[in-house]
Amino acid sequence: MTPTVATPWRPSAVQEAVGLWALGFAGIVVAFLAFGGTSVPKLVATVGFLYLPLIPMRWRDEDYRDYGLSLRAWREDVRLFLVLAAIVAPLFFLAFAGFTQVLPLLPEPLARHLTPLAGEARFHLRLPPRFGEWVVDQLFVVALPEEFFYRGFLQTRLRDAWPQGRKVLGARLGPAFWVTALLFALGHLAIFQTWRLAVFFPALLFGWMRERTGTVVGAALFHAACNLYVRVLEVSFFGGP
Repeated sequence: MTPTVATPWRPSAVQEAVGLWALGFAGIVVAFLAFGGTSVPKLVATVGFLYLPLIPMRWRDEDYRDYGLSLRAWREDVRLFLVLAAIVAPLFFLAFAGFTQVLPLLPEPLARHLTPLAGEARFHLRLPPRFGEWVVDQLFVVALPEEFFYRGFLQTRLRDAWPQGRKVLGARLGPAFWVTALLFALGHLAIFQTWRLAVFFPALLFGWMRERTGTVVGAALFHAACNLYVRVLEVSFFGGP
């Protein structure tokens, strides 16, 4: 009789996605508690986002291209990025400018939960110091690792579990799309500041871009541009370093 070989246990797609998210979240929390506002938590996040998915990917003999880290649709990625940037930038500017006028009227405890900004707002276009370094940092250290982990890996694995969805402007959006955006927002609470939950809303655009083009390149470009744009507006309205 041929002996029975036990099949190694493998988590389901949802267990895999949520488990790796929880592991990455815990690592950032521990790094923040241990090292505070240094660069260590950011380094832990970047390394975790890029390498944690490799564990289950190796089980299935997959690589980064299977999860959207590819230039195969770069023209569509760039086109969508430019179109969305042209639409979102002026709308967000108006919303940001309006919020600066409402901010002084809010009770201070509420204002602290909504934004890290404070003081009198007066617009004068400025760039943050060392802006070129900010561009490289936001694209390659922040946006690309986060987009690979969230929209590339998590959204794909959750879609494997929940393939249903409806077409919205050329992209099929279902439970995986919404849950990924929620996990993205909750993940930003590793550094506990409630205003960080607002990233849920741009995450919807990042997720839609991922589903539309099949890669995370356009989403990473738009993610980095959003972060840079917000920083420019903060410096332009409130000054400071």
